[in-house]
Amino acid sequence: MQIEQFLEKLPKNYTPLDLDQVKKAFHMAEIAHKGQTLHSGLPYVNHCIAVAVILAELAFPPELIIAGLLHDVIEYSDITLDQIQKEFGSEVAELVDGVTKLTQLPNLLKADQRVVSALQLKDPSQHRKIRDDEIVEALRKTFLAMSEDARVVLVKLADRLHCMRTLSHYDEASQKRIAQETLDIFAPLANRLGIWQIKWELEDLAFRYVAPEEYREIAEKLADRRADREKQIQDIISRLSKVLEAEGIKSEISGRPKHIYSIYKKISRKEMPFELLMDLRGVRLIVEDVASCYKALGVVHMKWRPIPGEFDDYIAAKKDNDYQSLHTAVIFDDGKPLEVQIRTAEMHEKAEFGIAAHWSYKEGRTKIEDPYQEKIGWLRSMSIWQQDNEDANDFVDSWKSDVFKDRVYVLTPQGDIIDLPAGSTPIDFAYHVHTEIGHRCRGAKINGKLVSLNYILQTGNQVEILTAKRGGPSRDWLNPSLGLARTSRARSKIRQWFKRQDRELNLTQGKALLEKEFKRLGLKQIELDKVLPELGVKSIDDLYVAIGSGDVGIGRVVNKLAELAEVALEEDTELGFELFEVPTPILPSDAVRVMGLKGIATTMGKCCNPMPGDEIIGYITRGRGATIHRQDCPNILRVNEKERLVTVSWGQPGKIFAVPIEIKAYDRQGLVTDISKVVSEEGVNLIDMSMKMSQHLVVIKLVIGVQGITQLSRILTKLENLPNVYEAKRRGPG
Repeated sequence: MQIEQFLEKLPKNYTPLDLDQVKKAFHMAEIAHKGQTLHSGLPYVNHCIAVAVILAELAFPPELIIAGLLHDVIEYSDITLDQIQKEFGSEVAELVDGVTKLTQLPNLLKADQRVVSALQLKDPSQHRKIRDDEIVEALRKTFLAMSEDARVVLVKLADRLHCMRTLSHYDEASQKRIAQETLDIFAPLANRLGIWQIKWELEDLAFRYVAPEEYREIAEKLADRRADREKQIQDIISRLSKVLEAEGIKSEISGRPKHIYSIYKKISRKEMPFELLMDLRGVRLIVEDVASCYKALGVVHMKWRPIPGEFDDYIAAKKDNDYQSLHTAVIFDDGKPLEVQIRTAEMHEKAEFGIAAHWSYKEGRTKIEDPYQEKIGWLRSMSIWQQDNEDANDFVDSWKSDVFKDRVYVLTPQGDIIDLPAGSTPIDFAYHVHTEIGHRCRGAKINGKLVSLNYILQTGNQVEILTAKRGGPSRDWLNPSLGLARTSRARSKIRQWFKRQDRELNLTQGKALLEKEFKRLGLKQIELDKVLPELGVKSIDDLYVAIGSGDVGIGRVVNKLAELAEVALEEDTELGFELFEVPTPILPSDAVRVMGLKGIATTMGKCCNPMPGDEIIGYITRGRGATIHRQDCPNILRVNEKERLVTVSWGQPGKIFAVPIEIKAYDRQGLVTDISKVVSEEGVNLIDMSMKMSQHLVVIKLVIGVQGITQLSRILTKLENLPNVYEAKRRGPG
């Protein structure tokens, strides 16, 4: 594109000085990228120009257009940030620097990319440490850049949009990687900022490469039905126009476009065929003012029957990305559903461009308005609390979940709207309002009624937190099995609280918790030193402190020990599932490895019922191969013929293991039913069951088929959380 053509794309109200600066940036980009080419073979500067054009179409001020032209020059040329600052000022330089930092984020989220190659390091744990440090540091810089000026995100989104438009020139592997990255990061980011115009296009372009067959199928069906659909929409618009005009309401009515990816998600979510989905037609009404929005809504509801549960008022309670509109659905004249959106012209602009609308270059507005910086408070809040989060994996996960997750909108007792990730609980709400309220939270009321702290908040709930005068959080809040604190923000604040407590107290409590868990699972407290590097601690005492402070969960320790015992690090495969024919099946030869012997049959000892995670030993029998026992099995300890004992280890698991457990509880109606439900929901077999009662106490003994220690721990936790159950543990050998 020649510079004359490019200048025609710019907003018409740019001053001569603005145009001179843009021209200068255009020529700098040409010089910086001279000789560089795109995957298509075209000059690289074409990409920079295309990014600037996308930004110009959004009517942005000149500093953003200039940043779009220069967004790659630091990374791909000898031009420095100081040069850009000298030529275009500090504002443009900061934008270019911010975009350069923001390019790091996608790379950090790809598991297959490494900061340092593991082959370059003799110690794999050292590689892991280097990568984690790099991730945390890069993410902090990235969030700092984003929170200081969210305009850098707009430039990056324009950059990604042009990349997706030209993705056909990449190889197949790159296409899938970049497309998936777009669905995971950039499309949700555009959605979070409310820039729907970019969001829809990114999703559809990415979906084309991530799932080409599904994309082609929906696209073809849309094309086949386009003529009928367009005629239906025109008839609906004509009918609505007459009805609204008769009531004195001026409006612009248009059909809402159907986006391929949104259709796919709706088909998958509702499990309905495409043909039924097509009955969900949509129109958009643009009216003069807010009063006209509600008046039009009343007319629509009076004329056509509204569908229950399909009305949302995002004008009175607007979304955190500043989106406002009335949403409803009615049964139209033909007996089929019709979706209707009603909004003003200003609301429509915000809906299309989201936060981008606030930086538009308009008459009387040539700089960013401060109130709209508050609309990106979620960026700032993440940049603040993450500074105390030293776990790279936790932070990356939080970026994906807390920022990009679906949202719920709940109310404080004063009527303030609080925006939270979907699935949040009262504890998450409490920590969002204030850290101290979170620490002292002891209960919650939803719409005036007491609820449990693991209650899942719904949009529209009024939430009141009941607090104690003093005290702190419970360690149970960090237990994922209980579902009490679900957001990364809340969990981070809880961990920080425990970290500040006395080290000796944390050490004592952490040791007690771990010993209790080992006892419950029937494990020996041995070889903890082997998992210390995996858990990011230097000594066993540090591990106890980390457990006591909540930095390391007990489940994570057990998982790592189980991985080592099962030799699961060799291959990333899921454990197989196989039904029992007898409580102690003969295992395949690769389930247990017998040192020095190949293909020997192995059988689990009925006396101790070993399972992956246990330390085991083999006993050579006459004619039946090797019987596998736990090393602490009484029968093994009494063996006189030591020469018949052989060293064995867990190999590639492929069976379900019989594990005896014991449940102690106060008797109540429905107890056995609830226990059976827990076992059933976990997808394990109940092999045997017996029960003994004494007064009001009951001891229930089960034999269940589990895949390993991790699953056993999860089941025991669920059982102990049942009403009246005060202990659930694995029965020891003998």
